[in-house]
Amino acid sequence: MKRLSIQRLLSLAAAAVLVITPAVVWTQSSAAAMSEGLLCDTDPNQTFSLTASDGYVSTPDGNSIYMWSYGNSKRGFQSPGPTLCVESGRPVTVVLHNKLPEATSIVFPGQQSVKANGNPAQPQFDSGGSLTSLVQSAAATDGSVTYTFTAGSPGTYLYVTGTDVGKQQQMGLYGALVVRPAGHANQVNDRADSAFANGKEYVYLLSEIDPDVHLAVERNQPIDLNGSKSRYFLINGRSMPDTLAPNNAPWLPGQPYGALVHIKPYDAATNPLPATIRYLNAGSVNYPFHPHGSDERVVNRDGHALQGPAGQDLSYEKYDLDVGPGQTLDVLMDWRDVEHWNATTNPIPTQIPAITDQLLVGPDTWFSESGYLGTKNAVPSNLTQNNECGEYYHIAHSHALEQATNYGAAFGGMMTVFRIDPPAGCTGQ
Repeated sequence: MKRLSIQRLLSLAAAAVLVITPAVVWTQSSAAAMSEGLLCDTDPNQTFSLTASDGYVSTPDGNSIYMWSYGNSKRGFQSPGPTLCVESGRPVTVVLHNKLPEATSIVFPGQQSVKANGNPAQPQFDSGGSLTSLVQSAAATDGSVTYTFTAGSPGTYLYVTGTDVGKQQQMGLYGALVVRPAGHANQVNDRADSAFANGKEYVYLLSEIDPDVHLAVERNQPIDLNGSKSRYFLINGRSMPDTLAPNNAPWLPGQPYGALVHIKPYDAATNPLPATIRYLNAGSVNYPFHPHGSDERVVNRDGHALQGPAGQDLSYEKYDLDVGPGQTLDVLMDWRDVEHWNATTNPIPTQIPAITDQLLVGPDTWFSESGYLGTKNAVPSNLTQNNECGEYYHIAHSHALEQATNYGAAFGGMMTVFRIDPPAGCTGQ
């Protein structure tokens, strides 16, 4: 499916100051959570209680930013909101409790016949006929509202505020809703060819922050969204290098979701299924996202399978995924050694420079000094080596370079890493 050229950039210039810490295992809902990959909030009755509240997130450059967000009512504030995982065709209930100083709500784009407190969810107007909310809201400080709907077609959806949308969505009121095919939890949609490997499911919820807007809201000052300028760009509520930290990293208490993709090469016998990555755009501009050296197969758009009227497969491979505001894309991704590289029998025709001709700085700590997956060459004894067993690290980031910065400083922002392990893995190495 892919062809990968060896790129020293994959050595991760962005990680010159990064050390990946040991995994932290935590529990979410009734299932044991993984240190990497998708974390789901689930419930046997598909009933969820969310609380809109405020808190703070941190950025890698030392900033602390005031945020609003939805949180699981039992756990408290987190950014972004919990990823809700449900099954297609079954009823869903979401109870929203509001602790914010103004009314707020939730809309569920792509879901049909949504009700609020038993009535059709619909726009709300004041006595003068001005729109106040896209749906019924929970009153400020201590209000609540209950939304119900039947989960629609399998795929990935945003849930976002429907009240004062420009301000409240910028403040962080958004989350991901994953709808699974009935009886096929390891498929993206109802098509058998959308199956993905167990444990290799990832969510990339992309968003942005204008710290001036957040500071004004924190100080209860007027805001000017027309002059807004985003300075931080996030994957799952984190900026690079925090995107590489494990799920529920203790130094990021309000930002529980990591964004490192971890796979092995395709093998028809031992590793036949791809990973899946679910992209969502909760921001205001396009995010052209891509990993270096890999295509991804787009199989769903906005919660709908890409297929023709007779079930024809209309999925397609794409190197740069342009995720528009409010859009979701579900992709399948694997890595294939199509050239069957071998240092002895099938060498790469490019000679890696001698160590004496290399500038051995931070990026080299993520490079094996070999062009071959699973092979490591010697490095100077004074160089810290983060490459465990000759694995590959490939940058994945927004190709709008402003979005790959932390307040204008590269590398950062909407950037992460795909890790490709040797076929035998890294156990004991």
